[in-house]
Order: sequence, then C-alpha cells, then structure tokens
Amino acid sequence: MGHVPLHADFATAPAFAPGTQPDSAIRLMASSGLLTAREPLLDSQIQPASVDLRLGARAWRVRASFLPGSGATVEERIARHGLFEIDLTNGAVLETGCVYVAELQERIALPSTMRGIANAKSSTGRLDVFTRVLADRSTTFDSVAPGYVGPLYAEICPGTFPIVVRKGSRLSQIRFRQGDSRLTDAETAALHAVDPLTDAAVPCFEGGVAFSVDLEGFGPDRIVGYRARQHAGIVDVDKVGAHRWKEFWTPIHAAEGAEIVLDPGAFYIMASKEAVSVPPEYSAEMVPFDPLLGELRCHYAGLFDAGFGHATANGEGSRGVLEVRCRDVPFVISHGQVLGRLVYERMAARPDALYGTAKSSHYQGQSIRLGKIFDQGA
Repeated sequence: MGHVPLHADFATAPAFAPGTQPDSAIRLMASSGLLTAREPLLDSQIQPASVDLRLGARAWRVRASFLPGSGATVEERIARHGLFEIDLTNGAVLETGCVYVAELQERIALPSTMRGIANAKSSTGRLDVFTRVLADRSTTFDSVAPGYVGPLYAEICPGTFPIVVRKGSRLSQIRFRQGDSRLTDAETAALHAVDPLTDAAVPCFEGGVAFSVDLEGFGPDRIVGYRARQHAGIVDVDKVGAHRWKEFWTPIHAAEGAEIVLDPGAFYIMASKEAVSVPPEYSAEMVPFDPLLGELRCHYAGLFDAGFGHATANGEGSRGVLEVRCRDVPFVISHGQVLGRLVYERMAARPDALYGTAKSSHYQGQSIRLGKIFDQGA
C-alpha cells in the first residue's frame, strides 16, 4: 500500500457502517487518506479487526508517564518532561523500570462519529512490556477521540526484560469503532445460545463473559504457568523464535490443592480454564483489571480478533492466555477462580480474513504459550 496524504475533506470521506471496522474498512481508510503513514502501510499490518502500529525513528526517555491533557500536544509534554532523545533507526535498548515515549509512523484523521481504541499486541503483553498509545490533547490512554486529526505516540515501559526495539517494530494495534458496538449482557447471552462463546458448564454473563484460571495443568508435565526470571538477558521484540525460553522463564507445575501463591511484583503467564471463541462477526476485549476480583492485573493486551478460537478458523479449544502481575501483597489463586471478563463487540462487517487463517495468527488453538519470540512459542 502506498503513502497517501492525510485526508482533510471529511465531506468526501467514505461512509462507514456501525460497529468495529473490519480489515476491508481499514484498507478503505488507508486508500482515502484517513489512515496514513510516513512509510507505506504494509498489508501485513492489517488484522481482521485492527491495524498494527509501527515505531518511528525517534523515542525519548521521559521522567514519568504522562497524559498530554486537553491543552497540550505530546511533543510539548516531551519538551517539558523528556530527559534525552533516542535514535531507533538501527535499534536501541529500552531498560526496565524506565518510561519511554516513541513516535509512531501512522497518523489518523477520524470522522466525527468514529473512535480509535488501542491495545498492546499479544506478543508485547507476554513480554511484560506495558505500552499505551497517546494522541495530542488526549485525557485518556489508548483512546483516540472522534474527529481527531494528527499523529500517534506509544508510551513504552519494559517490566521484567530489557528490550531491543527499532524503527518499524510493532508493539501496539488500534481498531476503529463507529458508534457503540459493545454487546449488553443480554445480547452476549443470546449470542452464546446460538454460537457458544465459552465451554464453561455454567457461563456467567455479567459485565462480559467471565473466565477463570487453569491450575490443573497442561501436557504431561502439568504446567500451569511460567514465572519470568529476574535479571535475565535482553530480548529483541522482532526476532521470532530466536530466544531460548528457559533462559527467561521458570515453569510452574500443578500443585496439590490446585492453588498457587503469587508473589508481589512477579510476572506470570497462565491460561484460562475455559476455551473461548469469537464468532466471525464479532471481536472481543479482555477487561485488564477488576478490583473486585483481587489486587492483580490479568491482561496487558486485550484484543481478541474475529475468528479467535472459532471452528470456522480451526481454533477449537483455544484458551485465553493471562498475563498476571500481583500488586502489593501476596495473593492466592485457585483452580477455576474468576480473573477477568471478555466484552464482545459487533463488527461492522465480517472480515475478509479471520484470525487463524493468516501467517500472523500465532496463537490460534493455544493452551498455554509464551510469546512468539521464544523458541517454545515460534
């Protein structure tokens, strides 16, 4: 896809159907100038319900995380809080415990009825890299207001492993929502009745589809999860299958009583007890934190593309992988304990390509799996 100047005439912009926009609509946004980039947009960036965002050539180490607020641009905040600039052209190491802001290559010009919603990509979350998208004059992370015209930026905070990133690295994705496409609990239950969303014996539809943690284990070794090793090496986010997983992770095996104690500040990869499914005409978002379920965060990425876990895309039995970080105190979790919820959204149309039908669908049919950069996850 070639570079197209940013569209400024909304009177001639194409009309979009209500719902989360599919891959065909994203291509239309690109061809009409509503989505553009400093370098040509690649077809491999476009997913069933989202588009991958690429890092630009510049990043900044900043003193602290920030929101620009309604009266400032991101670059104005960087000028005030930035410590030094980093050239990403040939790659750079981002250290743990530090906050960085990087320019993104993509720019957007949203119609007044369309909102942008960003998430970390699955592989980013599984590395314990906390990343959020910023827009000029925004008062919230990962949400781009209707009618916004301008650049995008990524806040990047490596949690456990130092990471190598470079111009073109893809840490985040954004989807575009025309109107409110999220299903109510009653609509979710009705959808489940005709196209099951979970294999739970007694599904719960309250604030989305509830999912719980599996602590009985997978495979002959009954692995229930992986704990990230402190003081491990550097990981390159672009080198698929190039890292020895045992150098970065300690496997956790099922224990008597089917429960484990999470250590404060430690990072774990686990899996849902339930297999989940996203029908072709829908996408889903995992709610990342619910204080009513305990002092822990259970997901950093959040987006489940259309077709994930669905029979039409050969995804039967797919589990949701949980990126778990306990907060201030040790916390006991037990097999079958609810850790979060999936909120479903209507697509504006069925995507041309479902998740699981493209080479970029690394996690279709997964049980418990590390990120794709590790030899176990390639």
